[in-house]
Amino acid sequence: MMKLLMVPAGVAFLITLALVILSLGGTLYSGPAIHREITQHYLPYAVFATGRLALAAFLISLALSGLGSLCYTSLMKLGKWKYSFFLNVLSALAAFLVFTLLQFSHQLFHYPSSIVASFNYDIRRLYPFWELLTAERIELGFLLASALFLSPIFARWVLDIRNRAWKSAGVMLMAGCAAATVVWWTRYAPEPPKEPLPHHPVRPNIVMIGSDTLRTDRLGANGNPRKLTPAIDSLAKEGVNFKQHIIPLARTAPSLASLFTSTWPAIHGVRDNFVADNETRFPVATLPQILRQHGYLTETVGDWAASDLGKFDYGFDRVDAAFDQWNFKYLLRQGPKDLRLFVSLFTHNRLGKALLPELYFLAGVPLTAEIGLEARNRIHMLARTGRPFFLNIFMAATHGPFGSAFPYYRLYADPAYRGNSLFAMGAVSSVDEIVKSQSADRRNFDVRQIVDLYDGAVRSFDDEVGKLLNYLRDTGLDRNTIVIIYSDHGVDLFESETWGQGNILSDYSYRTPLVIRDPRLLSSKEIDATVSSIDIAPTVLELAGIKPSTQWQGISLVPLIKGDAREEVRIAFAETGVWIANVRGLPKERIPYPPIMELLEIRDKHSGTLSFKPQYFPTLIRAKARMARQGKWALVYFPLATGPIYQLFDMISDPAMKYDLAEAHPDVVAKLRGPLDRWINGEAQ
Repeated sequence: MMKLLMVPAGVAFLITLALVILSLGGTLYSGPAIHREITQHYLPYAVFATGRLALAAFLISLALSGLGSLCYTSLMKLGKWKYSFFLNVLSALAAFLVFTLLQFSHQLFHYPSSIVASFNYDIRRLYPFWELLTAERIELGFLLASALFLSPIFARWVLDIRNRAWKSAGVMLMAGCAAATVVWWTRYAPEPPKEPLPHHPVRPNIVMIGSDTLRTDRLGANGNPRKLTPAIDSLAKEGVNFKQHIIPLARTAPSLASLFTSTWPAIHGVRDNFVADNETRFPVATLPQILRQHGYLTETVGDWAASDLGKFDYGFDRVDAAFDQWNFKYLLRQGPKDLRLFVSLFTHNRLGKALLPELYFLAGVPLTAEIGLEARNRIHMLARTGRPFFLNIFMAATHGPFGSAFPYYRLYADPAYRGNSLFAMGAVSSVDEIVKSQSADRRNFDVRQIVDLYDGAVRSFDDEVGKLLNYLRDTGLDRNTIVIIYSDHGVDLFESETWGQGNILSDYSYRTPLVIRDPRLLSSKEIDATVSSIDIAPTVLELAGIKPSTQWQGISLVPLIKGDAREEVRIAFAETGVWIANVRGLPKERIPYPPIMELLEIRDKHSGTLSFKPQYFPTLIRAKARMARQGKWALVYFPLATGPIYQLFDMISDPAMKYDLAEAHPDVVAKLRGPLDRWINGEAQ
């Protein structure tokens, strides 16, 4: 047995060595640039992480080259040929190259942004090859290659059976069963059965479905002409569509914290994405914790965008999501690009999730269908318990760089486009590239193509929403399940002078979808009142018949849903995030602070969590722009080095906030300035 493995092991070793050497010229991780002394401290861990990926590369190469070597030795035995070391090596190498090329083709065609995320070269080099690919050709290639290499092995196994070579036949049978199990585990994921499921007689189930970076103007129910969201639109026709839903801070960690704690960022303390380990507990009870106290099973399912739901102490019974994306050790485990690219070709599956979750959950790689399937399976498992359940589903379907699976990345794009954003937004596959891109002029980007990619990603999310809604109907759970569509923030797509979220207080970043369907309150209702995401948790509890925490700052939207409250009196507040670049469109006199490399530190070297240095907290908070939003008006407070300024914008006619109307409407400024100043000063609202 060892003798048979020598050739494929040697081939696998040389392939792995070549990949490691090729990777040495690049960075050892995929995160932001930080000080050299920190990277030097983690050099031994980086060696371990690279070695771990190298081992994975070796095992993959061994399996593929072993198939080729076994094919050759089978042919040799069948044909009674004389052994040739050269032909054995050639066959091992051929199997490796053929199946690696086929797997690369599969990823390039179906999930091209997974290639972009780890590609160290000009992605446009791959376009001629990509143009040759179709799903049918790739599948045919796998079938032909499998037949080519497996037929001699099967014939040899039959010969061993006839010759009563039981030991050899048994070894080959076990190897075949193991290989078949791996193939099944990696290529097939079962759907849950569509059978009637029990539901609690009193408490409704609650399913929240969120997509990171989903803009409210993408919903057909809100007037989008492309009709990107038929499933969400149908849900809105049976529920309530809040058209002026504002989030307090357009960055993922603080936005989710406000949603699940029903408090403003100044209270829950999460003011941006880089948060230290000792700052992940909240001063108030969270929505999942209160639901648990009242008998609910609480779970969350997500991808790399949902990592904060596990990092912070929300109190879910179960969290199925990525590890903290701003952890330096986690980023090191993702490895250098060339080595990562090869291994990641084989990890976009259940086996990859189990063994190498850092690559399965790699930022920028779409997992929309996978998260949708996992969510349906969890609904099935939770419902079978007979207890009420709260399932939060949060995915990166619409998050930058706006890559999605086939056919979504081609649905709305110009068929003739061949720029560097064909598969995903170009030049943003690393944090450093994002920092540079946010300082660049829009002329450096193919804006139309980026918008088309984004719209395709929106459609991919909506299709998964449709599958979830269909599953609820097929199982009868729709009769006792509240469904909520939400997002943590939107995104500016160069409507002003910038892209990204949380840099300016525009509607594109801060106005997000909120659709609620309660089967007990079926209606088709649009609400134009200004509401905040801190109102979602109290609304959920009231719909579930549970009193909210007295420490919460949000108010229930149920009176609005039932038509028992006035719409025009509500005010929503918001603040910007920490600027990681010299973002275009910001006042030149804004309060300055150092670049992100200087701001970041790792307080606990054992955990590896990246966070902002405490000495910069006062400046980072003081520099934020703030907003009071009521109806169509947004009053913005912008602190400058020379003193603060107040600007007023009409968000209906000017959602990009280009025209200051403060002088023309002093009465509106006076009306909103008092509440805004009190909110800035930390007074409860």
